[in-house]
Amino acid sequence: MTNFMEIAIAEAHNAAIAQEVPVGAVLVKDNEIIAKAGNRVCRDSDPSAHAEILVLREGCRILGSEQIPECDLYTTLEPCTMCATAISLARIRRLYFGAHDPKRGGIFWFNHPTCHHRPEIYGGIAETESAKLLRDFFVEKR
Repeated sequence: MTNFMEIAIAEAHNAAIAQEVPVGAVLVKDNEIIAKAGNRVCRDSDPSAHAEILVLREGCRILGSEQIPECDLYTTLEPCTMCATAISLARIRRLYFGAHDPKRGGIFWFNHPTCHHRPEIYGGIAETESAKLLRDFFVEKR
């Protein structure tokens, strides 16, 4: 598990180098990486190009289905509501995330009555390193 989060952190670091908000994600099936990405919102001029959305799109394309319940998602930041909804729709089995996001975090969505699927959720994985990437990025921006 830690290995996959380390790869997600590397993707977040690459996003920061590209001047994107440093969030990285890795999609895993049967202990193999299916897709990995960092945020590409600015690069793609796409407000939905969050790391989580990018790996879900790629994973669904590779696996040939809009539902991938045999997959686990690792991300460096608590998913926003948009990403949480996509995670639910994709029927992701387990969600592992690093830093909590008190302003924009969306894991509350999984408890909403209209949410049809709730993955197993494990937060705070490599939280210190994930949070530091974000903090350093925004300090530099100011």
